[in-house]
Amino acid sequence: MTLPTPYRNILRWQSGWVAMLAAIALAWIGLEAIATAETSFAHRQGAWFLAGTPILLACILVPVERIGRASFLLHAVVIILLVVLLLPGVPRWIVPVRNGARSWIDLGAFSIQPTELAKITTVLALAWTLRYRDEHRQWRGLMVPCLLVALPVALILLQPDLGSAIVFVPTLLAVLIAAGARLRHLGTLVGLALAAVLVNVAIVLVLPESFQVLKEHQRSRITALVSRANADTRFDQSTNYQQVQAMTVAGSGGWRGYGRQRSAVVVRHNRLPLDYNDMIFAVVMNRWGLVGAMGVLALLLAMVLSMLRVASCSKDPFSRLVAVGFATLIFSQASINIAISLGLLPVTGITLPLISYGGSSLISTFVMIGLVIRIGASRPRMLAWPSFEYDRTGVPAKGP
Repeated sequence: MTLPTPYRNILRWQSGWVAMLAAIALAWIGLEAIATAETSFAHRQGAWFLAGTPILLACILVPVERIGRASFLLHAVVIILLVVLLLPGVPRWIVPVRNGARSWIDLGAFSIQPTELAKITTVLALAWTLRYRDEHRQWRGLMVPCLLVALPVALILLQPDLGSAIVFVPTLLAVLIAAGARLRHLGTLVGLALAAVLVNVAIVLVLPESFQVLKEHQRSRITALVSRANADTRFDQSTNYQQVQAMTVAGSGGWRGYGRQRSAVVVRHNRLPLDYNDMIFAVVMNRWGLVGAMGVLALLLAMVLSMLRVASCSKDPFSRLVAVGFATLIFSQASINIAISLGLLPVTGITLPLISYGGSSLISTFVMIGLVIRIGASRPRMLAWPSFEYDRTGVPAKGP
């Protein structure tokens, strides 16, 4: 029996398999790092890994066209789940409050985090919207993709979950760039966003309480970060405690790290908050040292570049935009998490993909990898991608 061409292509070597191998290696490192910090959480993460592997393999078999056609329906379902998190009448045993946020739906045996699902469906809906249109090359046309992202971002901010909401912004910009949006339009939007950030920071540092816009805990983190940059240690035992402990744990690992047993003692002795989750990169540096940390960064970079390679070899606009969106999302989330662990950014709750504890995060990343492998198997090989060219009807012009 002869397999259909797309399924034969899946079995061939392609860049998507590099991304999968890197993802599995990172997930294994994550299990070891979580076991160093909290053994019980490592057992749960191992169960999620076993559950996520068949899901990854199943995503490889899903036709790309069907994914695109179902993207808006899937996105609508996830939006409904995000709304359910915020409804005042929902019992706490269904939507528990963890770390001050309503971000999970408790299903008894396990919990799901709709925010992780929103990352996938938002990219899919964006790619399906932009695949054959050129309206986004005008100011007016940018409204639709921006609103498509703004809705889940607003709901996520209301949980509140600032860290997860941030990663949608660079993902939107990357997908728009790959779709052919004008750089001067995007540059203007980025400039306005940076100006808004700088204005808010200035308000926090200069103006009195009555003029403040940000919440108190957000202002305290900005103030503490600026103070530490100025060698002021006033907040080291309060607002900056988590970052100070993370940098202490990370730096003490040296070049080659302490190994599992000694590192577990060091992490426990320093009482690093969320050592199995948001601050897992500090545990990685303590156990495997700077060499191990560079290895993790190399695996993350290999995974992201492999996904971009799949995008560059795809002639289908939808497939290309999906691969670009997933690669940017993973890269942005990893960069922000590592920067926070090293004290370069204010603390926001955000996980390190594949390494931090969390079943929803692990499986959502596996889904992205599986879809990218399928995209790689569904496209003809080419050396580079053509630019988006449109005729007057908005349909991509045919190449020579």
